Amino acid sequence: MPVIALLSAVLVVGFEQLVQWQYGPSGLVGLLLLAVGIKAKSPTCSSVGAVVLALMVAGPAL
Repeated sequence: MPVIALLSAVLVVGFEQLVQWQYGPSGLVGLLLLAVGIKAKSPTCSSVGAVVLALMVAGPAL
């Protein structure tokens, strides 16, 4: 059981680092808002995080 928890923690931290590297600090803020909203069962917080991530992925429409 501790091995699974350790492995999942490593994967989560790795994913957060990937998002921060790819999309910068605002992408990390969006990911944190989404995670906190899901944990706290707050639809507003998770929706704001999802919108921020969607805008980061979509990028500027040129």
